[in-house]
Amino acid sequence: MADQKNENPNRGSVNVESAKGRNKLPNFLLSVRLKYVKLGYHYVISNAMYLMLIPLFGIASTHLTTLSIKDFLQLWENLKFNLVSVTVCSSLMVFLATLYFMTRPRGVYLVDFACYKPHVDCTCTRETFVEKSGLTGSFSEENLSFQKKILERSGLGQKTYLPPAVLSLPPNPCMAEARKEAEEVMFGAIDQLLAKTGVKAKDIGILVVNCSLFNPTPSLSAMIVNHYKLRGNVLSYNLGGMGCSAGLISIDLAKQLLQVHPNSYALVVSMENITLNWYFGNNRSMLVSNCLFRMGGAAILLSNRSGDRRRAKYQLVHTVRTHKGAEDKSYGCVFQEEDETKRVGVALSKDLMAVAGEALKTNITTLGPLVLPMSEQLLFFGTLVARKVLKMKIKPYIPDFKLAFEHFCIHAGGRAVLDELEKNLELSEWHMEPSRMTLHRFGNTSSSSLWYELAYTEGKGRIKKGDRTWQIAFGSGFKCNSAVWRALRTINPAKEKNPWMDEIHHFPVHVPKVAPIAS
Repeated sequence: MADQKNENPNRGSVNVESAKGRNKLPNFLLSVRLKYVKLGYHYVISNAMYLMLIPLFGIASTHLTTLSIKDFLQLWENLKFNLVSVTVCSSLMVFLATLYFMTRPRGVYLVDFACYKPHVDCTCTRETFVEKSGLTGSFSEENLSFQKKILERSGLGQKTYLPPAVLSLPPNPCMAEARKEAEEVMFGAIDQLLAKTGVKAKDIGILVVNCSLFNPTPSLSAMIVNHYKLRGNVLSYNLGGMGCSAGLISIDLAKQLLQVHPNSYALVVSMENITLNWYFGNNRSMLVSNCLFRMGGAAILLSNRSGDRRRAKYQLVHTVRTHKGAEDKSYGCVFQEEDETKRVGVALSKDLMAVAGEALKTNITTLGPLVLPMSEQLLFFGTLVARKVLKMKIKPYIPDFKLAFEHFCIHAGGRAVLDELEKNLELSEWHMEPSRMTLHRFGNTSSSSLWYELAYTEGKGRIKKGDRTWQIAFGSGFKCNSAVWRALRTINPAKEKNPWMDEIHHFPVHVPKVAPIAS
């Protein structure tokens, strides 16, 4: 592990002086690479083959409606003695129909989802956090002060949650407590989801669970199979070590499985485990995650059954995944390792914001051709060609993603990234509100934060039929992933049961803007 540290000099302590130039994302919309634009259009072409057949069927159907019974009889008289023509026409019709139904992707519907809200005994105020951290005797006075400053600038409020094993004195980070936390979060969210949807556990054919840092044996997915007595042929997957963007990776995996397994339900569970991953050392790059990550999780039910479309909330339109792990700087910017005292923690590199910016730029550029109106695409592409190919010195055109989406759910990983995304994408405070309020109320709940944000949007009564929602998350590796959903019905907040509903009238709250001291 020492060799790894020497090979990655960018990982290390975080200090105030060097952080000033690193807490901003690069303006990724001003330096776009053509290859990512081409990749986006490749997705459009590869996924639109079946759409090309729709006009043919439309033209044929329109023409057939103009024919009378006499025309059909005359056509039959002309063809009944011409076996070759009849065979060719019939074969062509069968081929086109088969091609259409074989290439048409199955619709993937989000029936409902549920977010876990921990018990009030798990509440951790900023004062409680500092007090408990001091009483452990693990941190120096300088690093206690450092954590206090991080908390004050983090955007986290006074009602976030930590597991009992971390809040107890002395802390009790053991396997039994970690399993207990995992069970409370997973089973709590799944119980709510099954109650909301009325779906029986035996009906679930696909199970995908993601948790980055806690991967026991038997796996978390096996814990769910055992607890709910899922059927023996359930397709079970357990994703580990994939960071905060793993929730959308799970959605994408479930989507791919639903394309080949008809009439199926897929259960996706996204969470992170705090108990065994609390850092008790004094490496500042590892202390930041203590200040940001909090307890939480979500369960999502997907279906490809056509009958579920009527009651489902959303249809999955697109998923776009970007992985920058081939680059050493990206691979090492979020790294779990031992510090100099052999305590395990997750180190954050000084290059984290720059790496995140590159991953975001790639993902957004690839997604653009799939979602932006044609007018925006023409202006963007024309300007890009003029600058990159013709070498013209003109101002780059920044697409307006607000024309493509009504709602934005940006991973609540930290205040600095939310600030920079708001500026780079030219979003309003209203668009950023779900992400900021989720960070304030629940903290960084890793891969599940996107679902707390969508629950907030529903709780505010903002989701109307036809609205498009963009979920975007990033995490270690380094990865950036997007999912686009279209609302199939207007969501009535009065009928919703989610962790915001008993206090939604208190939000939004004003969070004072304070310059962060670290990236």
